[in-house]
Amino acid sequence: MNRKSIADLAGSVGVGAWAAFSVLTLVVIGRSGAPLWLDDSFLTWSVGHRPEAVVALARAVTATGTGLVPYVLAALAGALAGRTTRSRLPATAVCLACLGLGQLLRYGAMELVHRPRPAQADWRAHASGWSFPSGHTTTAALAAGLLAVALTLRAPRGGTALRIAVCGWGLAVGLTRVYLGVHWFTDVMGGWLFAAGWLGVCLCVAAHLLPAHLLPAPFLTEPTDPAHAPTEDHASEDPGCRGRSRPA
Repeated sequence: MNRKSIADLAGSVGVGAWAAFSVLTLVVIGRSGAPLWLDDSFLTWSVGHRPEAVVALARAVTATGTGLVPYVLAALAGALAGRTTRSRLPATAVCLACLGLGQLLRYGAMELVHRPRPAQADWRAHASGWSFPSGHTTTAALAAGLLAVALTLRAPRGGTALRIAVCGWGLAVGLTRVYLGVHWFTDVMGGWLFAAGWLGVCLCVAAHLLPAHLLPAPFLTEPTDPAHAPTEDHASEDPGCRGRSRPA
């Protein structure tokens, strides 16, 4: 892939995710924050399936979706994405800015929607603030997405297991928020869609605007136009003229 194709793909993913997020947000607002679709079913199931060992594990996983861990992963993504030692610091700053600005935008969306959380009697973890979109989910998905993109750019044909593990962690953080009763499932869906949309925007902008020396190698491959491909000038071969000199 090259700079243009990566930008187009990221932009398409971002627009699609933002469109889905906007629709979900309007539905949540239209229902005044009431549970949607499978929200009640997921919460009822989680309340009835909470052995202490699983709850402890869920709390441990959900704790990694906020605080220092996501920013460490974002910094690691920048270090991996940089092609040279000189470019790694700016790449890290870009990844951290993507995560930090995403956090601010997500907070603005939460304040705009004002969706209440599930009843506090069903909580098995501490929570504060409004419910939609889920903050832990959004933060973990952004960090996981940045690291997965960096791994893909660094090793396009390898590291599949590591990318799956990183994305699995991002998904798991979101699911623990539902399991612990502090978010509706559609809050988590909103967090995933928000993260996908913001990552698409950031990657598209980076591919269009960042100077070449800061971009990973896959961005620098330019497409080949068949119309301008070099051709070889071969003299026509006539079997009947073999062994004879051409006329002057």
